[in-house]
Amino acid sequence: MFFWLSVFALSTLLVMLTFRYRAALFNPVRSLFGGHRGPVAAHYQPVATFAEQVDAGLSSSTFDIEANIREGDSRAGLDERGTQEVLDIMRRERVNFDQARLIRQNRILAAHGIDPSGMPLDAKAVTRL
Repeated sequence: MFFWLSVFALSTLLVMLTFRYRAALFNPVRSLFGGHRGPVAAHYQPVATFAEQVDAGLSSSTFDIEANIREGDSRAGLDERGTQEVLDIMRRERVNFDQARLIRQNRILAAHGIDPSGMPLDAKAVTRL
């Protein structure tokens, strides 16, 4: 009885640890098989210009990239890493462009110790005199 209980406990522990560290365990395995992340990544083309970013859904009434196109902006487009993060949030959480930008910005603020209202999370920070 004790033997079967310990086998069950060890197998449960192994399953839980595999689930917890699945990204670290399976990413090296994926790289052995070509490293592609699925059908979406196989057809991925970097979004480089404002026009392509508008076509990808990265524009709204509050963040009007089309105005940049009309005014002949000479820049290449939005930040590629930030653009990909927003697209990933839109796909994963099924939100629109503005909500995805807000989620990304709140994550950046939280990483720097700032809550969504703009107040620092540090108890020692001086916020008023």
